[in-house]
Amino acid sequence: MSSLPFVIVIVSMVAVAGALVLGLVSFMREGAEHRARSNRLMQWRVGLQLLAVALMAGFVLFGATG
Repeated sequence: MSSLPFVIVIVSMVAVAGALVLGLVSFMREGAEHRARSNRLMQWRVGLQLLAVALMAGFVLFGATG
């Protein structure tokens, strides 16, 4: 299971989790600047999540086994 598609999906999922955690931490802080930063990070999370799901679906549909 150490094939390249597996590693790419894991890296994309870690990026999604990182954006989520950073967005939540920023959301917990007070101030307009932190609120705006949290919103931007959550927008990045949605994009990264879309990318991760698209990669997983692509690898499953096209049978990438490494």
